[in-house]
Amino acid sequence: MRLTGLSNKLEALLVLLAACQQCAVSLSSTVAPPELLQPNSTLYAACKMRPSTTLAGGLPKLYGQVLFKQVYPEGKLQVLLRLSGFTMEGDPTTESETAAKAVHIHQYGDLSQGCTSTGGHYNPHSASHPNHPGDFGNFEPQEGKIIAAFESKATLFGGTSAVGRAVVVHMGKDDLGRGGDAGSLLHGNAGPRLGCCIIGISSPALWNAQQKHLRRRQSGK
Repeated sequence: MRLTGLSNKLEALLVLLAACQQCAVSLSSTVAPPELLQPNSTLYAACKMRPSTTLAGGLPKLYGQVLFKQVYPEGKLQVLLRLSGFTMEGDPTTESETAAKAVHIHQYGDLSQGCTSTGGHYNPHSASHPNHPGDFGNFEPQEGKIIAAFESKATLFGGTSAVGRAVVVHMGKDDLGRGGDAGSLLHGNAGPRLGCCIIGISSPALWNAQQKHLRRRQSGK
């Protein structure tokens, strides 16, 4: 009888282990989106920039794209910025055209109240600014445009994914947490929000096209 009882417990334990393995497989399938492109297991995302609907008249009207590429599961997130419209209307020599602009990922993909409703910075680890994974830093427009390529600590995968959140371009420069006040550790005192967009999964077509354009630009052709 004791042997039979032990056998039953062992059988129950094996069933439980099998169920746990099935749960792990199911969980991993939710973390890895079906849009991953094989054989290199790469996910692409895109964000179409638009000016904030709450902007005062005469401020720059931004447009362009923010593009993302990441290899699953732990590749570095690559980012391409291609933004235009930083020249103020009627005054192409204004300081607004050349002053550095802060770019960050914000918490919500909600544009119902312009860029204001995107919330604060995307901050999944409750860190102080500028240690949020979506703190991209400052970029100085050239001839009214920002064109840049870099890596980010943000991710497109798992529970801290940036997909569905927003990219925001600010009017001012990020003080990188050195401003000496509470705002500096929250958002870098980067000022009003000029433009924003929602990050969504995309095909590789936009990324590949912009990469070709960037290579031509760097080679001077």
